Amino acid sequence: MALLDDMLKGGLPGVLVGVGVALAAPIVLPAAAAGARPLAKALIRGGLFVATTVREVVAEAGEQLSDLVAEVQAEQTGGPTEQRTESGGSRIVTPNEL
Repeated sequence: MALLDDMLKGGLPGVLVGVGVALAAPIVLPAAAAGARPLAKALIRGGLFVATTVREVVAEAGEQLSDLVAEVQAEQTGGPTEQRTESGGSRIVTPNEL
């Protein structure tokens, strides 16, 4: 009962604010929703870009780690190690290899 008494104590200004908000809501909310949609799309687009980039970086790191593990295992078994070059066919020849 005290809550109702406190609300009524505010009188007419509180009621007028409530009525004003109720009347303005149908006008303001659709405009806010229309502006929020492009923002939401931009946030989703950015999130997808970040997720794709992270997925690619993790895949590359996993591949490099897998290569290192295979190289260490080959060295432990005494098997030949294959030198990996980034460009495929070319590699640097040092004077010791001539």
